[in-house]
Amino acid sequence: MAAGHPLTAEAGARVLREGGNAIDAAVAAVLTSFVTESPLTGLGAGGFMLVHEPGRTEVLDFFVSAPGRGGVERRADLLPVPVYFTESVPQIFYVGAASCGVPGTPAGLETALERFGLASLEELVGPAVRLAREGVRINRLQAYLLRILEPILTLEPKGRELYAPRGRPLAEGELFRFPELADALELYAAEGSEPFYRGEIAQRLSDWVLERGGTLHAADLEAYETAVRRPVRASFRGREILTNPPPSPGGVLIAFALELFERLGSTDLETTVAVMAQAQAARDEGFVRGLREEAFAERFLRPEALDAAAAAAARGEALTAGEAPGDRLGSTTHIAAVDATGRCASVTCSNGSGSGVIVPGTGVHLNNMLGEEDLNPLGFHRIGVSERLPSMMSPTVILRDGELEAGIGSAGSNRIRSAIVQTTLRLVGDGLEAQAAVDAPRVHFERGCVHAEPGADEAALERLRERGVEVERWRERNLFFGGVQAVSRDATGGFLGGGDPRRGGAVAYA
Repeated sequence: MAAGHPLTAEAGARVLREGGNAIDAAVAAVLTSFVTESPLTGLGAGGFMLVHEPGRTEVLDFFVSAPGRGGVERRADLLPVPVYFTESVPQIFYVGAASCGVPGTPAGLETALERFGLASLEELVGPAVRLAREGVRINRLQAYLLRILEPILTLEPKGRELYAPRGRPLAEGELFRFPELADALELYAAEGSEPFYRGEIAQRLSDWVLERGGTLHAADLEAYETAVRRPVRASFRGREILTNPPPSPGGVLIAFALELFERLGSTDLETTVAVMAQAQAARDEGFVRGLREEAFAERFLRPEALDAAAAAAARGEALTAGEAPGDRLGSTTHIAAVDATGRCASVTCSNGSGSGVIVPGTGVHLNNMLGEEDLNPLGFHRIGVSERLPSMMSPTVILRDGELEAGIGSAGSNRIRSAIVQTTLRLVGDGLEAQAAVDAPRVHFERGCVHAEPGADEAALERLRERGVEVERWRERNLFFGGVQAVSRDATGGFLGGGDPRRGGAVAYA
């Protein structure tokens, strides 16, 4: 198990020790993350799970969809809230009732167990319920998140009660409790997702949002379903990479990048930046609209288009342009689980930055996906009713001769794709084990600027700077560059985990 918190990873490993499979372990870990990483995920969030077992790979899409089935006019605007990553430079996040989309995690985890699991929700929910009721100690990373997200988490009284009970955000070492989440998880274990989409919880969620001017209607919740999709595929160094397909863009862009590396024959820093530039240039309005079209991935990844993009990368085109950046936080969690049979569950969930709308009596902090700039590239409130929002989240597996070699995924908003691509390069191209591949320094290119962690090739960075590319050197590793959790096969055929120190990552074994 690799996850974003030690208790999250341990919850999954316990299930494996007791005879559960990778999907059971992943579900238990996700439920536990609702407590241990509560600012980032929860019952009001959405996500994706890629499941691989011999001869079968599927993507379960339970990401957030756009509301509107109730025909209710939006009466509130998105609420801009400044979040300070440094003392002087805030970033604006858009939250409040108008930002709340239809959550998917209750439906998605239930579907995963129905299709692939051995255990029941009642057997898996125990650690999450106990931690929510008894409390979990805030660690350094969670304390940082609570501090910078304070304006969002304390937007309403329930959030202040949970995250700032003494008039300030909970600090490292203090105890976080969420008893209403414990009650909600027990209800979920007993009755499944039904109460969250058609029962009392669903009605409370809808009433609370509608009263505050949002558009989340009971009809939107009732209509929500997990979608089962075929993964998008790419080839790199004799491996088959399977990842998240449209309507989400992240997996398609990862496949695009790896196919370019395959053609270019190099994975050095300058080539990496050139490939990133091509991936960003490809993400134009036609790309965004095309994600909703039939067989778009096949057209986008056709060999002649990839050949042309590889040639453009070799010429260094698009190095001084690119799309606007996503948020610097990337409020997302990833979990990777593998069992003794080689079955793998790679699952990414997100609450965005959170909407600040924590509905009393439900244990649900609703997402703010309708207010996430990177998920609304054509403008806010432009996504069609019941359509999934386009996400960069990209749970991924790497196969060699049809057998699992690695399961991988990342947090990090707009940097998810660059984090997954670079970790794949280290795993496959350089032959590193999972932890070393996750630890390796990363770069990220956007808007004409290369962001580089310590340890990146200084000579290559200087050559890029001399070509007119802006270079920003970071003084230490940072969650800006993603939060990769990975499992990979070692030389003996066993599996090793890699937890990202940028995100408090942890590994647990059964």
